[in-house]
Amino acid sequence: MSVDYNLIGTRIQRIRKSRKLTQEKLAEELHVSVGYVSQIERGITKANLEMLSSICTVLNCDICCLLGGTVREQGSYLDDELYRKFQQLKTRQKNAALKIIDVITDEL
Repeated sequence: MSVDYNLIGTRIQRIRKSRKLTQEKLAEELHVSVGYVSQIERGITKANLEMLSSICTVLNCDICCLLGGTVREQGSYLDDELYRKFQQLKTRQKNAALKIIDVITDEL
């Protein structure tokens, strides 16, 4: 099993933004540079477990959320799983999936 640092970085960025934190503020809390945070979020720098743990502390999230995309406390596992699978689709498949979602939401 390989580690997808791009995906971990995307999750960090998504959570950071949902917490209304800037890269600058996250960097300040972690005692690192803004450039370092940017590189982690873009998957350029491979953060070690200690740094990921510190990021989780600042973002108030479980490390499972960053590594596996699951959020135990928040119950948004299905959202994360749907997002992960959607990202793997080709453009044509994404368009078909959106049409299916439109049909489903119209029925509600």
